Amino acid sequence: MNTYDVVVIGAGVAGLNAALVLTRARRSVLVLDSGQPRNKPAAHSHGFLTRDGIPPSELNELGRKEVEGYGGEFIQGEVTAISRGFTVDLADGTQVKARRVLVATGLRDELPNIPGLAERWGKDAIACPYCHGYEFADRPIGVLYDAHHALLLRQWSSDIVFFAQSQDVPERVKLESRGIRIVEGTVSGLLVENDRLRGVELTDGRCIPREALFLKPNFVPRDDFLKPLGYDPALTGPNGKTNVDGIWVAGNVGNLMANLIASAAEGSTAAAMINFDLVQADTDNAVMFSHAAEREAHVMRHRHSPV
Repeated sequence: MNTYDVVVIGAGVAGLNAALVLTRARRSVLVLDSGQPRNKPAAHSHGFLTRDGIPPSELNELGRKEVEGYGGEFIQGEVTAISRGFTVDLADGTQVKARRVLVATGLRDELPNIPGLAERWGKDAIACPYCHGYEFADRPIGVLYDAHHALLLRQWSSDIVFFAQSQDVPERVKLESRGIRIVEGTVSGLLVENDRLRGVELTDGRCIPREALFLKPNFVPRDDFLKPLGYDPALTGPNGKTNVDGIWVAGNVGNLMANLIASAAEGSTAAAMINFDLVQADTDNAVMFSHAAEREAHVMRHRHSPV
């Protein structure tokens, strides 16, 4: 079984940037990649300096090549368990050992049960205004159930429709003051023509013409395999150190609102902290070895000294 200084679980920007920092620090690093990135449906990434508009897969491939250039290794597989120590188990039976572990597995988007929504996700049914609002500027935009999201998107378009589930809309005055139209009723589906969103359908038969639908899904961190170790996300420190000694987190698995560039920064910070932790461990081991050697030399000197 191979042993690495650090095993990075997750090959998004958080995991890759961490691996880059660690390999440049001359640590042995293995990156485990499930091959199921959250942003896979998206055609382009935005807000990442010097890489604005790049396809997510291309950004990840560039990062992977940089990590490999410094000696980092990759294995594709899904992690099923981690034992204290650390032995990391993959779904195919592979096991690897690590001195430290960085978890950068991200999250999954749990969507409302609306027919057709999953098929449009990442295209014209989306979550983040800062990631995709510019691409739908000055076009008809719908916002599902979140009034604060609607107020935010008013920055990009004057044609905003807020879909409310009931007549009770506490932010009604704010919405109407910004010229945001409120449509009450339950959304039943999406009208799609030529692979483009054309409208939002309601259970009463109405169809409201829209070219984009923004919503906040339920964010679910991919951290189930950490729970048996006693992992508590509420106890994670500002640099990604968890309450489980030797395990760090970076990116959306620990920070649900982090965008690409923030996730990359968290990976970099966590990597520096991990390297410092390893330096301390290496130093402690060296001191212990030195003391043991001195004691052994002292014993040998007294054993052979004349009485």
